[in-house]
Amino acid sequence: MWVAAAGWVAANGWVAITAPRALPFDWPARAGRSTWQILVEVNLALAEVLILMGVVYLLTRRRAPVDVAARAPDRHRARAETIALLAYGATGLLGGFLLARAFGWHPFGLHLAGTLFGTHEHLPPAEVVTWAGYNVVVYAVIPLLYFRRRYSSLALGLRSTDARNDVLVIIVVLGLETAFQIFALAPATLNLPPGQLVVGAAFTFLLYMAGAVLPAMVFVYAILVPRYLALTGSVIATVLCGGLTYAGLHFWDAWTVFTSPQSAALSLIFLLFTYLGPGMIKTYLTLRTGNAWVHVWGYHAFAPHTLLDTPHILDTFHLR
Repeated sequence: MWVAAAGWVAANGWVAITAPRALPFDWPARAGRSTWQILVEVNLALAEVLILMGVVYLLTRRRAPVDVAARAPDRHRARAETIALLAYGATGLLGGFLLARAFGWHPFGLHLAGTLFGTHEHLPPAEVVTWAGYNVVVYAVIPLLYFRRRYSSLALGLRSTDARNDVLVIIVVLGLETAFQIFALAPATLNLPPGQLVVGAAFTFLLYMAGAVLPAMVFVYAILVPRYLALTGSVIATVLCGGLTYAGLHFWDAWTVFTSPQSAALSLIFLLFTYLGPGMIKTYLTLRTGNAWVHVWGYHAFAPHTLLDTPHILDTFHLR
């Protein structure tokens, strides 16, 4: 934990020294903000994640303990499966790059180009649909078909052991996260006319469920997280591994810049700044409830994606 904290502080210092005035990223949603303002934002976001973890602990402290590590196979097999899964995930990212580039599109990672931060480019609808289809097949359908033949739904965290507590956690986390995002980001979604809001929100929910939510849920939280815990024996290490894996799946985010060593380093740092915290809270939710679905409803499908990305999808499909 202390190594991770020191690395986070060092990364903040490096950004402040090497890019004190502006960052090289195309972030329409952060237009006009200085490096210092963005650093404050990412650190506040991490603080919010840590607070949410504390809330989740309080909400789950009286439920029967969930032994997530026991759901993984023996240590030797867990290690082999973890290595194979990480290699498969890297291959999936490479395949997403090659497929998208073949059509002249943005490389396919876990997020669609323009997600969260906006974009000055117009995405063709075919790119969006193909992105969603590719991700759900590669990171959700294929891994689930393989592992579901070998492990039960309970072992994969696909079935609740305490539905009442799971619902409580979902409602509280979703409410807090939604309130935070409305307060901090003032989503343009809330200013849409009712007709556009209903259509856009439904469309956004379905596309991101296929392209981002289910792939992360199956690949990271249902399959990898129990193996991380079995291998490390540490909740903290598992939470960090889950966060790092989640961040890694966003390697091709369209705003990243790899044209120079400095911009590449900044891109990697801000991938961690952006996705390590969300990946950590998703992991912690899975460990505390033993249910990989909890984070889907409490901290992914509705907030942030439906809440923040509905205008982007409406523009992409010319629905407004």
